[in-house]
Amino acid sequence: MSRLPDSRRRESPAAGSYLRPFVLTGGRTDHSQYAFALITLVLARSADEIPPGRFNAEAVQILRLCQDRAMAIAEIAAKLDLPVGVVKVLCGDLLQASLVVIQAPPRPEEHPSTALIERVIDGILRL
Repeated sequence: MSRLPDSRRRESPAAGSYLRPFVLTGGRTDHSQYAFALITLVLARSADEIPPGRFNAEAVQILRLCQDRAMAIAEIAAKLDLPVGVVKVLCGDLLQASLVVIQAPPRPEEHPSTALIERVIDGILRL
């Protein structure tokens, strides 16, 4: 039987145990109030205000990771080696508790039109 490499596999009992993603989110696959894009930015208000025992270790790691600078949902997932869905649910919980602020990407209708961009480029080229 071959063993596939798995970054979450623990080689020793001292390293801890593997938790299934649904355990980290209480079985939720989406947050009930918030939907996040992969490029949604998350910034912790203050990691000092974490109520003891209210959030799991992964949520606390998100707060500490986003304390100094805003990070995208995808970047948080990569740095913490967590599935993106788990990060989205945990960030929704943190947002609901007012422990983070988010910056969502602009909606498609908010993007400038192609015609406007072309006019700006033409104006710049005429300079």
